[in-house]
Amino acid sequence: MTGDSVLDAWVAALAKKLDVDLGDLDVQAILDVARDAAHNVMRPGAPIATFMVGYASATRGGGPEAIAAAGEAVSAAALAWPQGTPQ
Repeated sequence: MTGDSVLDAWVAALAKKLDVDLGDLDVQAILDVARDAAHNVMRPGAPIATFMVGYASATRGGGPEAIAAAGEAVSAAALAWPQGTPQ
């Protein structure tokens, strides 16, 4: 998890509520995707980017590998985005 007790508790509560195995979730990787989108595209891009990671990984069967692949793709796209430029 992240080392932040409030965030860890929130993630654990969500996982229980949504019946998600925490072993499948790399919280730091999701936070990294959000950071990359927020800093390199624009702040509102962060929740959209993380949603897209989840959605894309679910359409590909889910699991840690699908989440990681989608996260890497979204982070790479955000890091390559020319700041302040619509594409």
